[in-house]
Parts: sequence; structure tokens; C-alpha cells
Amino acid sequence: MTKRFGFTLAEVLITLGIIGVVAAMTIPTLIANTNGAKFRSQFKKSLSTLNQAGLMAQAQYDFDYAGATETCDSSADKYSIENPEGKMSFCALFNGTLTGQTALGPVSGLTIKSTSSGSEEATSAYSIKSPHVLTDVSGYLAYSLADGSIIAFSNGDKTATGCDLPLGTRLDDSWIDSHTQCMGFIDVNGLTLPNKEVSCTTDNQTNKQVQTPCIVKNDAKHMTDVFPVVFHDATVEPASNAAKYVLTTSK
Repeated sequence: MTKRFGFTLAEVLITLGIIGVVAAMTIPTLIANTNGAKFRSQFKKSLSTLNQAGLMAQAQYDFDYAGATETCDSSADKYSIENPEGKMSFCALFNGTLTGQTALGPVSGLTIKSTSSGSEEATSAYSIKSPHVLTDVSGYLAYSLADGSIIAFSNGDKTATGCDLPLGTRLDDSWIDSHTQCMGFIDVNGLTLPNKEVSCTTDNQTNKQVQTPCIVKNDAKHMTDVFPVVFHDATVEPASNAAKYVLTTSK
């Protein structure tokens, strides 16, 4: 009797086919989980940086986000040099407190990089549907933080001023509705796609701030890279139910 060693071609092909099917089923989930964890971690880090900036400005320059009373100059080469010792604006606050920041200019002038071709496209691909963030974010000004995240805030017709939350007042939808100029967003993925707002998993769950429970699954559809925030006093907080869920959960 002749002993057979190794595998036949048919057995090898069947094994490779099974491996391919398993990989096709699991790899997208692994990628989504990896991206979700990265977006979650980056959001928390950027939010912490902005809160530290508010406290530092309050201590060093005697004004914070609520104390900002002036509009930033719309030209990046001008608002990038605004000084908190001579002007009380969001730009001056960031210039005086953030290390490694870069003034990018109006959101309408940004370009986003396509990961597939490496080409640049217009930033109109931003998909922000929060009921509080302006539908047209082209008037927002943007800064790039040292970690690569982008922070954008209102300027111009709706300048980020008057962002004072009186002691004892609850930060809820009614306050935010009357202070839309205090809204902004963090894009934790910089200028790379998807540039889409994080959203609740169940479609009928509101994306507003506190009224209903919200769950954000760690998938590519819901755990995305844009998080609405609201500035008040020396604090920056999530401004949507989905963003709040991401901040307060670990997975």
C-alpha cells in the first residue's frame, strides 16, 4: 500500500475558499471596530484639549468661551495671529492656549483628501444633520489641532459670542436652540473621509442632546468622524445625543 502525504489540489482549493469566505465576513467588522475605537478615543482627547484651553484662557487672560465678545477676522493669515491680550475672540483664545494648532480658514475653503485616489475634493462632502448645527457650515472657521483633529466654530453672521450658561441653568435643547452661535463640531479624522456626523443606531432616536436614550453601534454607518459640540463658559460639551453617548461609554 502506498501512503499519501500532503493534500490534493481539490482539498487546498476548498480550504482557501473557506478562508476567503471567513475573511470576507470578518475583515469589514474588524476594520469598523478599529476605526470606531480610533474615532472614540480621538474625540475624547480633542474634547479634553479644548476644555483645558478654556480653563487656561480663564486663568491667564481673564476670559473664556463665554467671555469672547469679538468676531475673528475671516482671513486665516490674520485670525491666526489674534492675541488674547488684545482681543477677546475664539481665535485669540485658541492662539494663546493651544500648542501646535494651525489656522485653516473658513470651512468652505477646505479640501478633503480622497483615500482611494489621493486627489482633493471640495469640503461640501461634510454631512452634518444635527438639529443645532447650521445646515450650511461654510461660514464656520476651522483650526487643526496638534493631534490632527479639526475644530470648527461659528463666525460672521452668527459669531461665537454670548456663550454664557448661567449658574443653575441646565444645558438642554432649549438653551442650545437659542445659542446656535455657540455650536461647532470636531472632525476627529482631519480632512480625510467620511466627514460624516456620528448618529444614533435606531433611526427614530433623535440626535438632539438629552431627551431620549441613544446607542451608537461601532459600525461604519453610525460611528463616524464628525461630532457636534457646544461651547459655553470654559467648557466644550457634546451637542448631540450620539456624541454624548460616545463620550460617556467605553465601547
